[in-house]
Amino acid sequence: MQSMINPADTAWMLVATAMVLFMTPAVAFFYGGMVRAKNTLNTMMMSYVALGFVGIAWTLIGYSLAFANGTGWVGGLHYSFFNNVGLEAHGSIPHIVFAAYQATFAVITAALISGAIVERMRFGPYLAFITLWSVIVYAPIAHWVWGGGWLGKLGALDFAGGTVVHINAAAAAFVVAVVLGARKDYARQAIIPQNVPFTLLGAGIAWFGWFGFNGGSALGANASAGLAFTNTMFAPMATLVVWSLLDILRTKKTTAIGAATAIVVGLVAITPAAGFVSPVSGILIGGIAAAPSYFALLWRARTRLDDSLDVVSAHGVGGIVGALLTGVFAQRSWNGTADGALFGNLPQLGIQFLAVLVTIVYSGVGTFVILKLVGAASTLRATGKEEGIGMDVTQHGEEAYSRGEGAILVHADRS
Repeated sequence: MQSMINPADTAWMLVATAMVLFMTPAVAFFYGGMVRAKNTLNTMMMSYVALGFVGIAWTLIGYSLAFANGTGWVGGLHYSFFNNVGLEAHGSIPHIVFAAYQATFAVITAALISGAIVERMRFGPYLAFITLWSVIVYAPIAHWVWGGGWLGKLGALDFAGGTVVHINAAAAAFVVAVVLGARKDYARQAIIPQNVPFTLLGAGIAWFGWFGFNGGSALGANASAGLAFTNTMFAPMATLVVWSLLDILRTKKTTAIGAATAIVVGLVAITPAAGFVSPVSGILIGGIAAAPSYFALLWRARTRLDDSLDVVSAHGVGGIVGALLTGVFAQRSWNGTADGALFGNLPQLGIQFLAVLVTIVYSGVGTFVILKLVGAASTLRATGKEEGIGMDVTQHGEEAYSRGEGAILVHADRS
């Protein structure tokens, strides 16, 4: 079996795995820049701890439930505790490399959810929630699409995680935001990002890592990886152009937060399509995705839904648009797998819609159940006093900035 392993494919997948792992710190900076100073460390820690808790849960049970032979709904236990995961070939790379690569997806998907609940969820219950969620919600959906499950057999196209990662995380984020409720200052005072350069840095690192996220999903250094890599470059460029023009038309200004968000939306939208569409179609997907996410974000800001960092607008709406447009623009002459509606295969759009719908329903219901279980054992929500002091001090005993907002509030509270 080891003779089947291709050194070039293995080298690329080792690099891609490291790149995707680097995306979780990128999310930490992206989110960390958009919260108030007193919550900076807590927000960033919500991403960083996923590297440990979700990563270990993946090795113990998550990978097996996602990729071991089982039913159409969930994998078996053949790979639990990484049993039977060794140096044998999985395609043209070592099995252990494939498992490690997939672990990075599980980690970042859980971390994405935190953007909807920052500044108010207690840290202990959060750790329990993301660990359970990665096993109960993420792993089965990954099995449905990528692990030999029913959606994959039906023909659903998701090259690198439009449904498995982004729509899944956004559905969970929506439910957690609703269950927790709004921050005590939400809609009462302006909540200003404390470090916009952090957010720009996070977006830039995420874009870099996304080449591994999408390009690595080809599972080798091959033509499919080249196509995905190219689409990952050009689609967000189109999103950035359209988003900037919408900003100019609406306010006569272009914001840095808007630019960072546009990049992420473009990356999200091209993720399910990256290895299935031509570069021109990729540009169209990136450009089209800008408007729904842009206006969804504006609409959300006028509601009582405190999706703090707009996970639903960026990852949910962007992921839905990308997944559906994959069913429109997929082209067999580029991917060798399937055509979309634009090229004569209208049923593909229906399959994509079904994949989106069942992912939202299962993730939403599963998230609600897990929250109720965790909430029965521990209080999910920080108190008003803890929110006022800041989550950095109350949850971690540290401050991002020794003379910042958190310090002022702590000293004021103690006096």
